[in-house]
Amino acid sequence: MKLFKKIAAIMLSIMMVLGMASVVSAAEGAGATTSGTSATTKGKITIDNAISGQTYKIYKLLDLESYDVANQLYSYKPAAGWETFFTTGDGSNYVEINADGYVTWKTGANAAELAQKALKYATDNSTSITAVKTENAAETTVTFSDLDLGYYLVDSSLGALCSLDTTKPTVTIKEKNDIPTVEKKVSKDGQWTNLDTRNSVNLGDTVAFQTTINVKPGADKYVLHDVMDSHLTFLMVSDVIVKNDSDEHLAVDTYYTVEQNTTDNCTFELKFTDEFYKKYANDINNKKVQQILVRYAATVNSDAPINKAMNNKTWLTYGDKNTESNKSETNTYTFGIPVFKHTGTGNDKKALAGAEFKLYTKTTYTDENALKFTKNTDNKYHYDDKATGNVTLTSLADGFINIEGIKEGTYYLKETKAPAGYNLLDKVITIVVAADGKITVDGTELTQIDVQNVSGSLLPSTGGMGTTVIYIAGALLVLISGVVLITKKRTDLK
Repeated sequence: MKLFKKIAAIMLSIMMVLGMASVVSAAEGAGATTSGTSATTKGKITIDNAISGQTYKIYKLLDLESYDVANQLYSYKPAAGWETFFTTGDGSNYVEINADGYVTWKTGANAAELAQKALKYATDNSTSITAVKTENAAETTVTFSDLDLGYYLVDSSLGALCSLDTTKPTVTIKEKNDIPTVEKKVSKDGQWTNLDTRNSVNLGDTVAFQTTINVKPGADKYVLHDVMDSHLTFLMVSDVIVKNDSDEHLAVDTYYTVEQNTTDNCTFELKFTDEFYKKYANDINNKKVQQILVRYAATVNSDAPINKAMNNKTWLTYGDKNTESNKSETNTYTFGIPVFKHTGTGNDKKALAGAEFKLYTKTTYTDENALKFTKNTDNKYHYDDKATGNVTLTSLADGFINIEGIKEGTYYLKETKAPAGYNLLDKVITIVVAADGKITVDGTELTQIDVQNVSGSLLPSTGGMGTTVIYIAGALLVLISGVVLITKKRTDLK
């Protein structure tokens, strides 16, 4: 069965009073016909709020045999090609046809539902059912002129709803352009309750995205397009959820398909199947379903840029002409911490090589809690939580330790080995990396972390003046001890 449009139209209701007497008298000056004759007045349908570039079609479902405007009496028969639809097809659930072929509207019948069925019938029988007229909207108004009066179905390539509440020969209707939209978010911590338009990650992390499709009555043929930054590798669509009373999780290949390596260079495209529309079209049109959540994941490549956005873009196409919705974007970042190891201060700073540090996210300073890094060919330490990573960060000849590929958060930098001849730094440096990548220490924003080492005390060497000083000091101690001893003995003799 072909994919049919959701309520792409509402019947151009001519205030139907179906099944009234076939003999209807005309009101003076109303353009009505006399008993048993056909209406001669031509009508015009104008669609306001049309969307430029879209195609609008009208189908004539019922012929108006005669009418009396003053008494609101109308007589209809099925139009050519629609007899089967109204006698034995889906249309028979909404109308009855008497022995003379006149149509009677069933009590409680729903015109919107009839519109759905009629449009599907027209789509399935396109070889025998053709539109009375077709117009492409060049502006926001589309006009169909010189129409025989009757009961019409208006179809839009958008699938948006049209409505009509008058039977006058000249009719203006408004297309209710409930355009579907998308909203893309990214998880800040792997939880679906903490979503934002931006996040930060470590190199190698899995990034979780969620796109909300705000579905609208009438629109159909949804295709979700997603383009990821080249430094992200798409993994999978993990879940598609129809938001209703029970939040139904859809089965892949049954209700939707996912295609990669698309012709339009999208990272992937998600298309909803015929089975999806069969099951959910009515709920969408009745607004029982207004949102569909699409959740998917990607990994951050090791070559991701530092302090630069990795942009991800999503949009929707829908309708016969693949009309594009709004575009929604997220940005993913990874950050760095430059550390400069030195001695001296001010203009006398001198780079120190060979100092070893470890970086922690916890205040329990064990190797198990230390972050792992790999020194790349650029001599920068890139976050690497795999077995290849190392916890030791060593300052280079220029004194720098460039730490890259980490997310926002609080970090603790601890020196574990000082350069030869220098005292080990006993203070752990607390570094805060903000959501925008800025780094602070003790509330002060810094462009780099300066770590100063102080050289150890120089003890006197053997054979030098220092030895003499030691000898003199020793002799003085002996002399003083002797004086104290003699004084004590004299005191004891008294």
